[in-house]
Amino acid sequence: MNKSSLKKLNTVLLFTLPAMVPMVMFWIYPILKSGWLSFTDWDYMTPDYSYVGFDNYQDLFEDTRFWSALRITGTFAIGTIVPIITIGLMTALLLQSELKGKNIYRFLVFSPWITPTVAISIVWSWIFQPKGGIANQLLQMMGLSSCQWMKSSDTALLSVIIVTVWKSIGYASIFYLTALDKIPRERYEAAMLDGANFWKKLIYITLPGVSPTTFFLLIITMVDALKAYDQIQVLTQGGPSGSTRTLTYLFYQFGFEEFKMGKASATVVVLVLLTVTLSFLQFRLSKKWVNY
Repeated sequence: MNKSSLKKLNTVLLFTLPAMVPMVMFWIYPILKSGWLSFTDWDYMTPDYSYVGFDNYQDLFEDTRFWSALRITGTFAIGTIVPIITIGLMTALLLQSELKGKNIYRFLVFSPWITPTVAISIVWSWIFQPKGGIANQLLQMMGLSSCQWMKSSDTALLSVIIVTVWKSIGYASIFYLTALDKIPRERYEAAMLDGANFWKKLIYITLPGVSPTTFFLLIITMVDALKAYDQIQVLTQGGPSGSTRTLTYLFYQFGFEEFKMGKASATVVVLVLLTVTLSFLQFRLSKKWVNY
């Protein structure tokens, strides 16, 4: 390696090390550590452990709670990703229009995202109270029957989805607003001259124009859905009857309630592999529909 190449390498390292050091310490190392722990029987309480091979994975795949949590995680992911992206785009289109005080509305829409999830979940736990909660009061005003919300296994997951979607809509809207501003106005003007209505402009101009943003939000919201924990812990604690127990919450129960860190680590490894696989598939599929 000549002096010029060595100088370029040193320059690259100088600029990347500040970002690489925390990433290695707080992301790569914990993942590798979890992978190693998944092959041990460590109980979290004592320093002693033994190598058990793939026993934790075999035990995990034979546990009905794992398959139930996997199904609930998939349902939760789909139930949050689709509304966040759809309503986020609709909100961005509304905020982009000539609306008086739209900057105030932008702040109001985005404010849930910057509010801590725990604080939001506590407020929504009051809203979802079966007796005296605002949600049931609104249902009664519309002539509908009250709902048990978080207290029923039939509606508990829906309650968590509503809170998650409500918090994340503003985040998606901000990105869509930026993407909409980058679409040339000339395209819409030409479409108007051709007699295109709102829906045709949406399908043939807006959606292709924001497709890279849609792909980005799809990845981000999927990852957020797979690792969701705070709102579940505050609202339902994985219940009732395990109806809101996702893989992340199952990891918590294995590790910090049952003290089976090996099995908990195996759950994390499966979750990471699932996230990487889905992200890879999305990247492959994106080449067919993202308008770069």
